[in-house]
Amino acid sequence: MGSWRYPLLKIDDTKLGKAVSRNVHASIKDLYNVCRAVRGKNLQEAKKFLENVINMKEPVPFWRYQSGASHKPSLETKWKIKSGRYPVKAAKIVLKALENAEANAVAKGLDPDNLKVIHIAAHKGITLKRFIPRAFGRATAKYKRTSNIEVIVGEV
Repeated sequence: MGSWRYPLLKIDDTKLGKAVSRNVHASIKDLYNVCRAVRGKNLQEAKKFLENVINMKEPVPFWRYQSGASHKPSLETKWKIKSGRYPVKAAKIVLKALENAEANAVAKGLDPDNLKVIHIAAHKGITLKRFIPRAFGRATAKYKRTSNIEVIVGEV
């Protein structure tokens, strides 16, 4: 199995809160766009945005993997992009990872109101391979793809 480490940042480790979610059952394509929308935001703004996505009040802009995504009028004014979706499952997973990073930062003595999402990324996880028996002695592959999310929040 491959090794994994947090990315190296030129910031003191005592000013950071880190969290990682490994092998979550969510689409990497949805997680990529949710992470990109949250990256660089204030932590409280990011959490509010993700709660709005979960309640389907605000769409997530889809920069990549946007084939078939419909146009959302509210996206053009804020994000300058047309297509988007409401990836509820991915938003719940990213929100949980952000809350874990916030808890780790607060445990180090950082102020939760001054935290900012410095780094957030989604990567492919392991693929669980199974087979479904079919007629005439054949079989069809059934893959369960997973994803990994890494979050680093820091004090501004």
